[in-house]
Amino acid sequence: LVETFIIPKLQKSVQNILTQALNGNETSNYELEFCTASDETRYLLVNATTRRDAENNIVGVVGVAQDVTEAKTHDRAVAAMAKELRQLIDAANAPIFGIDVNGNVNEWNQKTAEITGYTKEEAMNKPLVSRFIVPKLKNSVQKVMGDALKGNETSNYELEFITKSNEVRYLLVNATTRRDAGNVIVGVVGVAQDVTETAKHDRAVALMAN
Repeated sequence: LVETFIIPKLQKSVQNILTQALNGNETSNYELEFCTASDETRYLLVNATTRRDAENNIVGVVGVAQDVTEAKTHDRAVAAMAKELRQLIDAANAPIFGIDVNGNVNEWNQKTAEITGYTKEEAMNKPLVSRFIVPKLKNSVQKVMGDALKGNETSNYELEFITKSNEVRYLLVNATTRRDAGNVIVGVVGVAQDVTETAKHDRAVALMAN
């Protein structure tokens, strides 16, 4: 059974489960992969049950299984898509950051790290508003994030980030509500544009005008 029908990487563990069942130690909900005659793989969720004769002597093992191939294939496709999306976010040429329902950073892509000077490791799980936003905007940014956590999104909101070197970067942000598979709000994602040079120029012109 094992050498003929089980894929090589699982043969040792499957053999161990069958041996345990032959010793009376049964296993429930073990996922194994069968090789088909057409060289495809089927995923089965198996209960390995000890088989006994009329005198209660162990004579073998019976596997009662459920074919979970479609679900497994779907899960792997979703995982691959999630990985691809993660790579796109991390490598995007725009600052992308996010918070959870408590306002703590849970998304911080490479561009955000480059602009602020804070690495992803330094930013993760820190309170976004109190840690990274200039004092005069903390209340308004908190409101924007709070609104998004209620499903009320905001577009083209200008906020000011304090960088690690204590400079100010101006970002034009779309604050988008983040939801899980059950449509429950789990946070906010900010997709931004760095408008620092434009903002500085506009402020300089305004000062000259005054």
